[in-house]
Amino acid sequence: MKNFKLILSFCVLLISTYALSAQTSVTNDLSFSGYTQQDLTNVATIPDYESKDNKIKISGTIYKSDGVTPASDVVLYIEQANEFGDFDVRKDNGEKYVYHNASIKTDENGQYTIYTFLPGNDRRYNQLQQLFPRITEPSKETYEIASFLFDDDPLLTKRCRRQIAKKSDPSRILKLQKEGNLLVAKKDIILDFSSCNSK
Repeated sequence: MKNFKLILSFCVLLISTYALSAQTSVTNDLSFSGYTQQDLTNVATIPDYESKDNKIKISGTIYKSDGVTPASDVVLYIEQANEFGDFDVRKDNGEKYVYHNASIKTDENGQYTIYTFLPGNDRRYNQLQQLFPRITEPSKETYEIASFLFDDDPLLTKRCRRQIAKKSDPSRILKLQKEGNLLVAKKDIILDFSSCNSK
């Protein structure tokens, strides 16, 4: 019974977090944050990165639906909680947004790199450490894909892992490797697979 309540709490939290994510999402042209898609490169840094302890570098390639052809000019937007598991929600020109966010646009090889930091758990609600990504393909609407999780997260139980393996993309669990003062992970994305398995 205790395990059932834990899983139920996790599911409710995940749905609530997606709701918050949708509520505070940026517009398709990303203009209210002070930049447009034309300003983006394939490398971006989350605000406050330099002041955080657990710095992360995530890089990879975004592929078209065949899983082989690199997808250029795709915008990947990520937002996250701070190191305490809280979302710093602010306003810009009347629009709400999550302060800890970054956007890249893939290069001609479909490659991207994001520098960020490890988000915290909110143990009050059994909240996993997560990064919340959205994709904007050229001439298409923005859509969410499954959140990125972390292999070392103490709240990511064996049961959660089994559920992810059955219902979602197991590669969403990032395995961080220490390289100098950075934790490094690779995360490739296949566009059609991601859009079909967004939650």
